[in-house]
Amino acid sequence: MLGKDIGIDLGTANVSIHVKGRGVVLDEPSVVAIESESKRVLAVGEEARRMVGRTPGNIVAIRPLKDGVIADFEITELMLKSFINRVGGRKWYSRPRILICAPTNITSVEQKAIREAAERSGAKEVFLEEEPKAAAIGAGMDIFQPSGNMVVDIGGGTTDVAVLSMGDIVTASSIKVAGDKFDSEIMKYIKNKYKLLIGERTSEDIKIRIGSVHPDGRKESMDIRGRDMVTGLPQTVTIRSEEVREALWDSVMSIVQAAKAVLERTPPELSADIIDRGVILTGGGALLDGLDALLADELKVPVLIAEDPMHCVVKGTGIMLENLDKVSSKKL
Repeated sequence: MLGKDIGIDLGTANVSIHVKGRGVVLDEPSVVAIESESKRVLAVGEEARRMVGRTPGNIVAIRPLKDGVIADFEITELMLKSFINRVGGRKWYSRPRILICAPTNITSVEQKAIREAAERSGAKEVFLEEEPKAAAIGAGMDIFQPSGNMVVDIGGGTTDVAVLSMGDIVTASSIKVAGDKFDSEIMKYIKNKYKLLIGERTSEDIKIRIGSVHPDGRKESMDIRGRDMVTGLPQTVTIRSEEVREALWDSVMSIVQAAKAVLERTPPELSADIIDRGVILTGGGALLDGLDALLADELKVPVLIAEDPMHCVVKGTGIMLENLDKVSSKKL
């Protein structure tokens, strides 16, 4: 097997890899477990995620990406190498070309960090593409026509909102409010209201199982366990969907405001197209119950959830890899 082209969605919560000719071959959490003294890597991906909040003092579970960009360079490099080897990188005779997606508003320093991490992981050439563009292509939108397409990509660290036409971004906004922020808001709410400390995984569980952000959304409840801040002992409380909505309201309205700001800067002809075509929601955050209905109410345009929203970005990189010469990727 000669050198392959690889598409990587380098997400704050998950890393997905698309290998040309094989499709999406890897989707693992962006977590690395290391021994704190020797800095030896013990686990990467799902195995490391299971250790989050449950490790002894000498083992640290690190998430090396924060808000869609590299926070810990060395660990990101180790993680990328591990994932690329896992999908068969060691067997390739020539080094692959890698296309990586990043948020729209990253700085040139952050771009350079992504490039270097990919190069050290074995890339021959590195291309950087904006996440909402890849998400729109992966969601099946034809962004190469002279008509407006709007995508809201809600990942783990960032939410990217963009209007695309003629194969490029016309207006865009990127905010650091997304899945991770939702989790921390739920943790904060439960800490303040019930004086109960819960971990990231419990918080994410609440969001997925009973979370809703629309007044007409689901109305469910679940028992959660944590540590009572007063007694220091384990405690169980019951949480309702309405409380999750209250906890997430400010964060969700930040996403609504970002979408409104992008629409306000969109040329009128493209705005007319968006009324016809609607807004497409991608990313893991698109699965939050009631978010599509809330955005539709606030933006006054149809809002649709993409098919398989969590993999739109990496599927988009796959389509771009097939047309790497046509796509105006920024070669770094």
